[in-house]
Amino acid sequence: MITQPSAAFFAGRSCLVAGGTGFIGSHCAEALLAAGAQVRITVHRRPPPIKDPRLELCPVDLFQRDACLRAMEGIDTVIHAAGGVGAAGVGPQDILAGLSDLLAITANLLWAAWTAGVKRIVIFSSSTGYPAFDHPVREQDFWDGPVHPAYHGYGWMRRYLERQAEFVAQRSSLSPVIVRPGAVYGPRDRFDLASSHVVPALIRRAAAKENPFVVWGTGDEVRDFLHVTDFARGCLLALEKAGTCDPVNIAYGEAISVRALVSQILAASGHQNAEIRFDPTKPVAIPVRRIDIAKASQNLGFVPAIPLAAGLADTVRWFQSQPQTSDQTSVLNRTSGSKTVLDRR
Repeated sequence: MITQPSAAFFAGRSCLVAGGTGFIGSHCAEALLAAGAQVRITVHRRPPPIKDPRLELCPVDLFQRDACLRAMEGIDTVIHAAGGVGAAGVGPQDILAGLSDLLAITANLLWAAWTAGVKRIVIFSSSTGYPAFDHPVREQDFWDGPVHPAYHGYGWMRRYLERQAEFVAQRSSLSPVIVRPGAVYGPRDRFDLASSHVVPALIRRAAAKENPFVVWGTGDEVRDFLHVTDFARGCLLALEKAGTCDPVNIAYGEAISVRALVSQILAASGHQNAEIRFDPTKPVAIPVRRIDIAKASQNLGFVPAIPLAAGLADTVRWFQSQPQTSDQTSVLNRTSGSKTVLDRR
């Protein structure tokens, strides 16, 4: 049985989604609206991808503490989905800048939420913060060793975000909710080949009918992929039921090899006759990342509703329905022979 967020909890609740114009944030905003909440989203560099008259837009620069405080006026619940994410095509200097930006934005939002008397705030950690274990990682494993070297910057940054949340929780009445996502994919993800994660990058290249279809690594690397609609529902369940700074994994709970993932994406894209070539001489990130979601199931009632094959097909349909601009076409032409490396999640 699929547990839905409680209307009794969310109806009329004043919610702010920081980063509500982004991939994760826009889906969380939609889920909150569906649950009956009053929703405000921050808007900065890009317009919101969803159109709903119930949505309140709040132009704000999250690098400014006072602006964050203004965004919190009348708010009792916050989902922090702002800031960039790392990807294989992003250079080290850009990664460092992104890490610094997210640390600053998170500190500003926690300060503003504390000052404004907000009750609950979701802080996203990451499965990249776990040590390099082969078994499905459980929440209690998080601090049992260093992060994998491939995640040294990103994983440690996410660990520190949890410490920021704990600091605030120990000194205020604000109740942070710590969510550790798996690899989230779906409609509205970033499909730019230079900065996208593995699923959108593979989908874009499959849509371009690349042949041969070259993928870095052996294909035996293992990851956990969760559709964004399920992830947003899991975030709302965590808001409703999770304890203060009691981390919870929100993931699919079943891992898949990259070899099988590529085959499913090519089939969903109508490109199943492509010649697939894996290049084991090229670098990949952590070989295995399996995620245990028993705690989310027991404490939140969360189980995924969207099977991976159906979720990939949904994402392919969404991408194919989007207008292809001249810039997108030129990128596809320039990168038609490019490789895809595993992403940073």
